[in-house]
Amino acid sequence: MIDILAIILALGLLMYFAFRGVTLLILAPLMALLAAALTGGAPILAALTQIFMVTTGGFIVAFFPLFLLGAIFGKLMDDSGSARSIAQYVIAKLGPERAIVSVVLCCGVLTYGGVSLFVVAFAIFPVAAALFRDAAIPKRLIPGTIALGAFTFTMSALPGTPAIQNAIPMPFFGTTSFAAPGLGIISGLIMFLLGTAWLTRRAKKARAAGEGYGAHEDSLPVPDVVMREKSQQEGFDVAELSDKPSPAGADPAFALAIAPVVMVIVVNLIFVEIVVPMLDTSYLSEARFGPTTIESVRGVWSIIVSLTLAILFLIVFNLRRLTDLRATIDKGASASVLPIFNTASLVGFGGVIAALPAFVAISEAVLSIGGGNPLVSLAVAVNLLSAMTGSASGGMSIALEALGDTYVRLAMETGVSLEAMHRVTAVASGALDALPHNGAVITVLGICKLGHRESYGDIFMVAVVAPMISLVALILLATLFGAF
Repeated sequence: MIDILAIILALGLLMYFAFRGVTLLILAPLMALLAAALTGGAPILAALTQIFMVTTGGFIVAFFPLFLLGAIFGKLMDDSGSARSIAQYVIAKLGPERAIVSVVLCCGVLTYGGVSLFVVAFAIFPVAAALFRDAAIPKRLIPGTIALGAFTFTMSALPGTPAIQNAIPMPFFGTTSFAAPGLGIISGLIMFLLGTAWLTRRAKKARAAGEGYGAHEDSLPVPDVVMREKSQQEGFDVAELSDKPSPAGADPAFALAIAPVVMVIVVNLIFVEIVVPMLDTSYLSEARFGPTTIESVRGVWSIIVSLTLAILFLIVFNLRRLTDLRATIDKGASASVLPIFNTASLVGFGGVIAALPAFVAISEAVLSIGGGNPLVSLAVAVNLLSAMTGSASGGMSIALEALGDTYVRLAMETGVSLEAMHRVTAVASGALDALPHNGAVITVLGICKLGHRESYGDIFMVAVVAPMISLVALILLATLFGAF
């Protein structure tokens, strides 16, 4: 029992100091070694070099291309004006009377295509502010609206999304980003409908009370140090995003702007369903390649190919808009380094915890939840770790690194589809991660120049409660009907 309390203490300190802005590069190994020292479960130096570093390195090896290409793609979408063009088109079509739905859809389209949520937040906020002001909707609802569109259904539920939260389960379960598409679409729709219903109700109530937009300074803020650090931990450096509008007519037409987003999804699907079955991948069984199987790598390969082609498309058709192409690519590439090392450090922390003798009791307790249904215990494990770390990708990675093989075995024994396991893992990671200490939450509030007291309640409803309800529905459907 004392050893379990020591592990809980290490997790609690990890959460506390991460919220205080301490870098995970230092914090994660320190807390891992603290747990090892307090429990006596592993020699400290061996825990650092043979467990923490090996586990951390394994995550980087597996996912660095996705972080790198995703960051470059997002920076190109931002610098080429494509993100702004998509936002302006959607809003023009729906009109200011549908301001909330317009902003949610703009964020959703961009993030579903692989654009970083921080790029999206900076691109959408000025437009959202103008729309909400014209429609007399309180500004305090903007963070919740951006949160619903940027880090809920497109991050974890919709099939084919290149979000890292949808990619991490692939090598563990041998699935692709299109795992359980029907279940993903249903759970995504639940998040979208519940979130928009909540925000619309809140807007109507405020309008009836005569609240209006409120008196606010809506100039785009210069990111402070804390916001910059939090954004880097989750996936992008907001300091590298431009706050200057493009000259009139400089942005690409909507069809050209949306083409790379569509390309990411379509090429991803074509590669998985058509190209991979045509390939002779027997060479993957050779020792120099792992050995591994095509099922373990096809999901990652498909996202690499789709993002690469989309990046080339962006460069070719926006060359004159990209005034400094080398700088754009350099900044995008640089912005990928710290996020993957932060997430990998959390994975290393989980690797050390999983290697401690006390973790056996914890894993047995987690696995006993759900009455033999591994979907339930998996959802609980991922949710709790995402909440503790304040990171969807970090919490998911820790859970899968520690218990991934066990859940694969349980799925086989109970007849549960690995595609359903993938989708439950992804959706579960995007529920309790959005607690007040989450980096994305802090950054979006900072961009909007609003505080937790003013706007976090709505973020909680759309980014925690709605995904949790969606997760329950997902588990019920998967249990009754399997993956579809």
